[in-house]
Amino acid sequence: MKTESATDMMTTQISLKDIRNYIAKHHHQPLTIDHLAFISGLSSSYFGEAFKKEFGQSATDYLTELRIGHAKQLLRDTDLLLRDIASKVGYSDEFYFSRKFKKEVGVSPSSYSKIARQRISTFSVSTIGNLLALGIIPVAAPLNAKWSPYYYNHYQDKIHVPLNIFDAESEDNFRKLASAKPDIHIFQEEPSLSMLHWLESIGVKHVTIKAKDWKTQLTEIADAINKQSACKHFIQTYEQKALQAKLEIKRAVGKDTFAVLRLCGDQLFLYCNKGIQNVLFTDLQLHPIDAQQETCNELITLEQLLDINPDRLLFIICPDTATRNYWLALQYLDSWKELQAIKNGHVYILPSNPWFEYSAIAINRMLDETLLMLTGKNPNPFPVPVHGFLSNAEL
Repeated sequence: MKTESATDMMTTQISLKDIRNYIAKHHHQPLTIDHLAFISGLSSSYFGEAFKKEFGQSATDYLTELRIGHAKQLLRDTDLLLRDIASKVGYSDEFYFSRKFKKEVGVSPSSYSKIARQRISTFSVSTIGNLLALGIIPVAAPLNAKWSPYYYNHYQDKIHVPLNIFDAESEDNFRKLASAKPDIHIFQEEPSLSMLHWLESIGVKHVTIKAKDWKTQLTEIADAINKQSACKHFIQTYEQKALQAKLEIKRAVGKDTFAVLRLCGDQLFLYCNKGIQNVLFTDLQLHPIDAQQETCNELITLEQLLDINPDRLLFIICPDTATRNYWLALQYLDSWKELQAIKNGHVYILPSNPWFEYSAIAINRMLDETLLMLTGKNPNPFPVPVHGFLSNAEL
């Protein structure tokens, strides 16, 4: 039996990424494992094992998720017949497609279409992230190029009524919200009585999410809009993905200690929020320095940081001019250069988006960014912005 040499393995890694891109581009065409193995230059059995080892899922599962994800889009956004949707996503038999869809999603395509067309609104950026994880695009939600850039860039042409992100109870927001004609409005902060009375006066059901952790928040929203199957699928897929990422990252960083720092003006703060805690220190089980609390924003001097001397530093840098100037000045300080993380080039910048947001989609994006940051592996080599859909989505 022929064995794979080191050179073959290196070529395989490149080929597997190319094959994954090929599947993403041609998912609507007939694809078989034998065909994919042939164009990769590997045997069918070795190809299947190598693909799953590299990406944490089989090529067949990846193809199915691509097809079902795009079918969700078509069911929600178009009036195409079921047989036409099946054909567009790569299934020649609409009845097989229907059975496959129900197995993967938990409901039939027709039921999914009805549920997905619910008209839902929110004043919360985090709720946008939770709704998208459930396959729902809100009809009205806060969009802002500066404060919610991810949703603004990907969904400004799909969220038809953009609301004011800062003044939820303004007359302008009320007018816009009424024009969107939502069926349900979701709050993630306690609303005022006047807001509740106004929603009731125009016949809009309202739901306030009280849970603190993202999985329970997502579950409460799913219960309110009858998307329990989508919620279960999202959480299970995330957990599988996090487990795979944890193994990959452990191989890369070993037992290195981590400190998350926030730089504001000329001051350093040990910093941690719920999202950082959930992803870095709970799901990925990275090793924080002893002083890093679950949630904190504690002042720390450069000298104190040098005494602790973490192996790796993650920075959130305030965007103002004074902070940026101090950040540049830090690079020239001798004490800064003495830090172990600086010597080894283990310093990483965390953008405020998604690291300041707390939602299912933001958590998923943090996981992807951490894997890329610490291993160089991009979990989305051919990203397709499909909401409610993890494996190939830039979410």
